[in-house]
Amino acid sequence: MDKRLLDILVCPVSKAPLVWDPEKRELLCKASRLAYPVRDGIPVMLEEEARPLSDEEVEKLR
Repeated sequence: MDKRLLDILVCPVSKAPLVWDPEKRELLCKASRLAYPVRDGIPVMLEEEARPLSDEEVEKLR
């Protein structure tokens, strides 16, 4: 994920910053507890496309 892009993207639900998970190819938001997929290098920033984060995943973001 391009660092410049990550610096300007925010969660569309909470407006909080995102964390890149290269293993799962997702952008994670601790505030909204959602993970947004990145498909073919393009972040899919739609709430209906996001998956909920587990408690364990949220803990790792702290």
